[in-house]
Amino acid sequence: MNKNIKLVIAGVFIALGIYMMTMTRSWGWGIVVFLLAAFPIFLYFKNEYILLAFWHLRKQNMPKAAEWLTNIKDYKNQLHRKQYGYFHYLQGLTLAQDNPTKVEPYMKKALEYGLNMKHDRAMATLNLAATAIAKGRKQEGQRLLDEAKKLDTAGMMTDQIKMMRDQLKMPTMQKHMHNPQMRHRGKFF
Repeated sequence: MNKNIKLVIAGVFIALGIYMMTMTRSWGWGIVVFLLAAFPIFLYFKNEYILLAFWHLRKQNMPKAAEWLTNIKDYKNQLHRKQYGYFHYLQGLTLAQDNPTKVEPYMKKALEYGLNMKHDRAMATLNLAATAIAKGRKQEGQRLLDEAKKLDTAGMMTDQIKMMRDQLKMPTMQKHMHNPQMRHRGKFF
C-alpha cells in the first residue's frame, strides 16, 4: 500500500472522530475512532511488511522473511525514507545464507541510506568484511572488521569478528596452484 494512502486513512479517522465527538455527542466512540487513527500513522513510519520480515528473521525463518519483503514492489513509494536502508539490509540478510556473494550491493546500499541502530550497522559492515575476505581483498576486509568492532558496543559479534580475523591470518589458496601429486609423474604418463 502506498505510504500516502495511510495518511489519508488516518485523516479520515481523525475527521470521523471529531465529527462523532462534536455533532453526535458520542464522546466514547469518537475517542476510540480518534485513537484508531494512530495505527495508520504508526504504519506510515514503520512499514508492516518490514515489521513482519524482522519478526520472521528473529525466528530464523529466512524464506518467510524474504516472502514478506517481496510484497514491497516499489520501496520508494511504499516506505518512508528512513526505512530504505532497512529494506536493503533485510534483503541482504535473507540472501546471506544462500548467496553470500550477492550480499555486498545490498549492504552497501543499506549503509548508504542509513541504519538507525549501531548493531545493525555493525552487522552490515561485518557482512561486507566477509565478502571482501572471500574475494581476496584482505586490506579492505581488515578495515571493515575494525569498523565493525567499533560499532559493536554490546559485544554481540565478538565471536564472528574473531573468527574472521583468524580467516585473515590463513594463507590464501591460489586458483592456479598445481596438484602436489603431479610432481612425481614421469615423462610418459
